Amino acid sequence: MNDFFTFTVLSLFVVMSPGIDTALITKRTISAGKSDGFKMALGITAGALVHTFAAAFGLSAVLMQSAVAFEIVKYIGAAYLIYLGVSSFITKAKNNELVLENQKDASPKGSAFKQGFYSNVLNPKVAIFFLTFLPQFVNTHSQAATQLIIMGIIYTLLSIVWFIVFVIFINYLRKWLMTPNVQSMMEKATGIVLIGFGLKLALERQH
Repeated sequence: MNDFFTFTVLSLFVVMSPGIDTALITKRTISAGKSDGFKMALGITAGALVHTFAAAFGLSAVLMQSAVAFEIVKYIGAAYLIYLGVSSFITKAKNNELVLENQKDASPKGSAFKQGFYSNVLNPKVAIFFLTFLPQFVNTHSQAATQLIIMGIIYTLLSIVWFIVFVIFINYLRKWLMTPNVQSMMEKATGIVLIGFGLKLALERQH
């Protein structure tokens, strides 16, 4: 695995960036309590593992067929990271806040775990993210599938830790965390990191 520290730091930025997962967990915790918030978080991270294994076996198959094709995937990944970074400056915090405002009084329906799981597994943007993010750190001279699975597990563990902390303190910090200014700041910080990392990858490949 290439540059483990960079992978971990970048993953933390991505995990902590406000998004649909944060909105779902916040809504469920507010309407049904911590227990459902934890279940929702576990469902979302379980979905991330599904994407991890799908990406691991799919991308390793590409590598076995053609190293050039795998390199192209990594180029596309660098471009996609830059795209994600630019998109982060167009904050969706207000939209998430409106969704929570409209739904927080509604009674929760169905299993929190299943809701989180399916919302993640069926989200094509998550699949694209895993297919483009993880390959950036693969050492093609080693077992690609194993590296991808390890990275996916690390990403999932970071997600679980962050979501647990978020749920525990949400009753105390909810208003602050969900304010447009705080979410905008987090979005922009994540955007800068993603753009910088994507540019670094693109420039390195030109040597």
